[in-house]
Amino acid sequence: MDELEKELLKMICEVCKIKDVVPENISPAAPLIGPESPLDIDSLDAVEIVFTVQNRYRVRIDSEETSRKVLASLESLADFVRANAEKNK
Repeated sequence: MDELEKELLKMICEVCKIKDVVPENISPAAPLIGPESPLDIDSLDAVEIVFTVQNRYRVRIDSEETSRKVLASLESLADFVRANAEKNK
């Protein structure tokens, strides 16, 4: 897990009030939302995550389809932030 993925995981845990997460136990490729998620994040949590990511990283996650792809995993979220934060500098 790289630094941005760790930072995003910490932010997600804060926003979703998830306690006792050991970053080393979370795979960056694991599903972020849904029943297979090791974080047990649901769709309401996803809305809060999108809002927080948009504000903190100054990126825009437009449609529901885009948000599903972006929030597929920590890895995809970090890739999206990297790619789009560069555009906004």
